[in-house]
Amino acid sequence: MTFIGKAIHISIDLALVSTCLAGIKRNTGLTFKTESFQNETAKVYTTRYLNIGESLYDSAVASCGSSKYFVRK
Repeated sequence: MTFIGKAIHISIDLALVSTCLAGIKRNTGLTFKTESFQNETAKVYTTRYLNIGESLYDSAVASCGSSKYFVRK
């Protein structure tokens, strides 16, 4: 696998983990504690990373909500 292929694979994996964390946040209220980082840059990038998961989660929910294959109960 080439370098670009591995980079794409890792990027998708990171997006899936972020989306999973967003789902945990929405369903349980548990969220990642970014205040524990001493480095301000790490806090900023972690928050951005988690926001990507939030937007992916919202997109997936909206897509499923408008699909004929899913119903709300």
